[in-house]
Amino acid sequence: MLSTIYMTVNRRNLLKQLGAGIAATSLLAPPRASGDTTESPLELDSKVPPQRAEPIHLDRNENAYGPSQKALAAIRETVKGTNRYPDPNIFLKTLADYHSKATSGVNRIFEPEQFVVGCGSSDVLRMGAAAFLGHDASLIMAVPTCDVIAKYGRSKGASVTEVPLRNNHTHDLQGMLKHSNKSGASGLIYVCNPNSPTGTLTTRADLDEFLVKVSPKFQVVIDEAYHHYAGGSGAYTSFIDRPSDNPRVIVTRTFSTGFGLAGARVGYAVAAPSDAEKMAREGLPFALSRAGMFAASAALADREHIESCIDRNSNDRQEFMNQVNARMLRALDSHTNFVCLNVMRPAVEIAEHYNKNNFVLAPLIPSMPTYLRISLGTPEEMREFWRVWDLLGSHPMSM
Repeated sequence: MLSTIYMTVNRRNLLKQLGAGIAATSLLAPPRASGDTTESPLELDSKVPPQRAEPIHLDRNENAYGPSQKALAAIRETVKGTNRYPDPNIFLKTLADYHSKATSGVNRIFEPEQFVVGCGSSDVLRMGAAAFLGHDASLIMAVPTCDVIAKYGRSKGASVTEVPLRNNHTHDLQGMLKHSNKSGASGLIYVCNPNSPTGTLTTRADLDEFLVKVSPKFQVVIDEAYHHYAGGSGAYTSFIDRPSDNPRVIVTRTFSTGFGLAGARVGYAVAAPSDAEKMAREGLPFALSRAGMFAASAALADREHIESCIDRNSNDRQEFMNQVNARMLRALDSHTNFVCLNVMRPAVEIAEHYNKNNFVLAPLIPSMPTYLRISLGTPEEMREFWRVWDLLGSHPMSM
């Protein structure tokens, strides 16, 4: 955790500190053309705001704009029934009806028994590990990727095989196939797409080809936590919107990102009824709260809000890349609500700098020592992010 140190300074010392900060950042500002009265992004970001009492969190890939007003109203309404346990069957039907209408497939009907719900998608991944992994099973996954399921797999005694991402930071599906087709191998294959922490996309065409070849002894989990932010790419199609012919595919989703309900803890999976039943047996009774369940149902019905969040994220992501380019840095092409930034020096140094300036950033990526995953916050938070970056002074030039 960050600790905030409050210092008392007299007026003279304060002016010295402000002067030093402005001098350091002015070295990075490009020269203006004669008569140009516009402010550059670097100069805008170098303004010193009032001291913050609370840290800025850019570590959890949350929706910076929060849930819809309809979801908040649903939460308030459920207070009246707090003395009652929720009925998850109502929510299962809501999910089935929603995806039956939203799917791009012709005459595609989802049934409630295809759905599994949990306390966030991490809980759903736990149920998948409990249902399909054990001492004689293997979990095959990328590195780096979201490693929640690896922890659950190891707790069940399963072996975990990590396959490095390809040079373009997409999943090495051929490497995964090689491990899954070994004699006697069985278990789970986990694919986070778009991937965290890289934000990169493995194409649907490549995944379809992979699913044709993968061993029938493996269930394949496709984690679509960042589904809403990937829709702008023609290479991406959800495995819920266009289901695979492979009956062993399990698709997980969350309400934490696009819908802005991270604190409500609602996640779900779509699978063949037999697989969904196995997973559901590993779930906790009444894992969803009434508030979370009704908020999620209301969020599904508020299409205008989710579209607004998608548009805002797209704009924020573009502005982030504008600032990256202005500073001659590099970042991976993101299809999510975060960006994997190449800081051009040991990432641990940058993380310490932001720690001292009251930011909370995501954990370091061991296999990518010069990269940091930066969640996209509000425009105000991102302006502060770049102001703090500019306090670093000069940096190594990109290659």
